[in-house]
Amino acid sequence: MGARRALHFVFKVGDRPRTARFYRQLLGMSVLRHEEFEEGCKASCNGPYDGKWSKTMVGYGPEDNHFVAELTYNYGIGEYRLGNDFLGITLVSSQAVSNAKEMGWPLKEVTAGVFETEAPGGYKFYLEDKEQLKQDPVLKVTLGVSNLHKSISYWSDLLGMKIYEKDEEKQRALLGYADNQCKLELKTVGGAVDHGTAFGRIAFSCAKEELPNIEALMKKENQKILTPLVSLDTPGKATVQVIILADPDGHEICFVGDEAFRDLSKVDPNGDKLLNDAMEADKSDSWFAAQKKKKASA
Repeated sequence: MGARRALHFVFKVGDRPRTARFYRQLLGMSVLRHEEFEEGCKASCNGPYDGKWSKTMVGYGPEDNHFVAELTYNYGIGEYRLGNDFLGITLVSSQAVSNAKEMGWPLKEVTAGVFETEAPGGYKFYLEDKEQLKQDPVLKVTLGVSNLHKSISYWSDLLGMKIYEKDEEKQRALLGYADNQCKLELKTVGGAVDHGTAFGRIAFSCAKEELPNIEALMKKENQKILTPLVSLDTPGKATVQVIILADPDGHEICFVGDEAFRDLSKVDPNGDKLLNDAMEADKSDSWFAAQKKKKASA
């Protein structure tokens, strides 16, 4: 198995302006690129929706060496129901803690020096009040699981992740592909995992040649494949090959060919402006307000 990289987590967002404010002004992330689409994605990147949508990548640096967030916005949908599948992202940034306090954003100290806050939509972030790391400040993504042993077996034995920590008493484990990458934390939720309608997706890259092998292994082991190996086009950018899997609890997992993705994910210096222009052009909130209606809840 060649080198694999943790890339991003996909969030569905209903309030794009407030979400942009949270990631840019509170967390201090930058817009890496922004894209608008007129119809749904072949790999359901925006969820099970066919209409117009946008994708905004935000992070502390390029996806080549940072774990970032993909914010998908479906026009006309104002909110999504949270489940217990996504339990939070942990990052190191005393500046983000200061920003939250200055902005009056709700903040709660959950353990010494660690503050819990929520992005619009209710997604939890845990901010360690320490100087931001020179490397990637994003430490881990935490997902809920129903059976820790079964999940560890899937992520480690089938997907090749290294087990960094395992705590039977606290029913949690920490896994990853490399010491210097964002880790995946699995934590038992004490029952079935509910994905709500806000369910996200975690993405990794691997050598393009490995993608058919991953698909074959999942078929051999009778594991769920949500989207068989497919090519995705982005106008004016590289075409990437992806396969979408689901772990035993239904967490969506994307594997993408690394070389083409590095080309696709290059930072666009116009990303900020493209997002701002798209938000300015989006009159859906005012239209619904004028009609005395609310956007749909997914």
